[in-house]
Amino acid sequence: MKHINDILTKYHIHKNDIVFYGEYLAKIKPILKQPSNHKKLILVTAISPTSAGEGKTTISIGLNDALNKLGKKSIIALREPSMGPVFGVKGGANGGGKAQVVPKEDIDLHFTGDFHAITAANNLIAACIDNHIYWGNKLRIDLNNIVWRRVLDVNDRSLREIDVTIDARHNLKYQTGFDITAASELMAIFCLANNQNELEERINKIIVAYTKNKKPIYVKDLNITGAILKILQNALWPNAVQSLEGNMCLIHGGPFANIAHGCNSLFATKTAMNIADYTVTEAGFGSDLGAEKFLDIVCDNGSIQPNVVVLVTSIRSLKMHGDNTLLLNGINNLKQHIKNIQNFNLPLIIAVNSFVSDTKKDMEILETFFNTNNIAYSFTTVFSDGSPGGLDLAKKVIHKCATKQILKPIYSSTDLLSQKIFNIVSKCYGAQGVVYSPKAKAKLKKLEHYKGWVCMAKTPLTFSDNPKEMIPKQPFYIHVNDLIVANGANFIIVMAGDIFRMPGLPKEPSACRM
Repeated sequence: MKHINDILTKYHIHKNDIVFYGEYLAKIKPILKQPSNHKKLILVTAISPTSAGEGKTTISIGLNDALNKLGKKSIIALREPSMGPVFGVKGGANGGGKAQVVPKEDIDLHFTGDFHAITAANNLIAACIDNHIYWGNKLRIDLNNIVWRRVLDVNDRSLREIDVTIDARHNLKYQTGFDITAASELMAIFCLANNQNELEERINKIIVAYTKNKKPIYVKDLNITGAILKILQNALWPNAVQSLEGNMCLIHGGPFANIAHGCNSLFATKTAMNIADYTVTEAGFGSDLGAEKFLDIVCDNGSIQPNVVVLVTSIRSLKMHGDNTLLLNGINNLKQHIKNIQNFNLPLIIAVNSFVSDTKKDMEILETFFNTNNIAYSFTTVFSDGSPGGLDLAKKVIHKCATKQILKPIYSSTDLLSQKIFNIVSKCYGAQGVVYSPKAKAKLKKLEHYKGWVCMAKTPLTFSDNPKEMIPKQPFYIHVNDLIVANGANFIIVMAGDIFRMPGLPKEPSACRM
């Protein structure tokens, strides 16, 4: 590894705009002006994830290295890993093989403290709600309608539901729970803000509770916005690290894509776009979740759009989507993801993450499918070869970036909420429609004319809401159990199927293997 200052100097970043965290980590001052039209943005997404892993982050890092290898000034912007999956199932989020960002352990564990700052700011709000009630409850908060929850950055299912006692003598008690930090509204706001003024406005608009007359109570009513901004002030600068090939990576913000919007901060993306000519960024999980949210939510809010979308797949993952046997059956999953990107009217390239176990016959089947459907593709070997294994992909990305198509969102802000949800589940999942629980149906009636975005909370393992059905039985419906207003983030969280905002640890967590 090189000293991080050597990396930043290569990109002409001045020392006055850098805060060093040792030799290999740094924060840089964000550049938040609107990027010029000639700057190129590449979005990397994937098919539905499998236990084998698709290598989306590995491809993203390898592509960025390959663009630099071709003489292009390119930066990659990624999400920060949550310690939930680090100690749970997935592990870190640093790529693999010769396409990694380093130092790995520092990035995975604590990093520069951004997640801790967001956790502390979130829990300060909760503490101030309880304190306000303890000292007389001037705002007349209804203890049965406090909607703000505490957060923690580890998987802990036992904290999903807790009882809080504010004052036992006066029976001031209520039920609440913990979410994981990556699923919090504050994390979403942190990643969606275009500048500090917008961040402050969004924090002020967070609804934390209601009165018995159903009047919303906002963060601004607690007079603590200044304190929250103080906690977050250092966290707002994107984190700079390096790839194994010495190219800059900005890692900043980390909402999950299955229960939040799944994209790194606009602070990092816009900073990268203002420094480099090419910016590679990644959306969490498959195109049905992270990419949909990036293209419908982030692009609208940030006034940006990708020049090209890279969709990552692998032969072994496609076979898992084909009942662990037939590649052709698994291609049906790939077809829906291709359709998803085409629905947004964006140029598409398939990046096949190649392995030594791939047979010539399977590669020929994939090539025939791509050629028959006139889809651009590239077989990549960045894991084993580094940037040389991604040069073909990088050249095709450069070619596709030459002509910019206009992004067409899946829904309009003026659509009814039910129409927005239907558009997502029918166009991005291939579902027949939506089935609402009585609770969700009652909330839908009140929220039908909501003008914000939709953030689906759904299993990432399949297009349906049943994680045990990798291949959904047709026709299928998406079952919505709840609608949650995230007013500061300006979206409605749609809870589909049995999805938890605080994950649990698996039977054999990664924490036991460290």
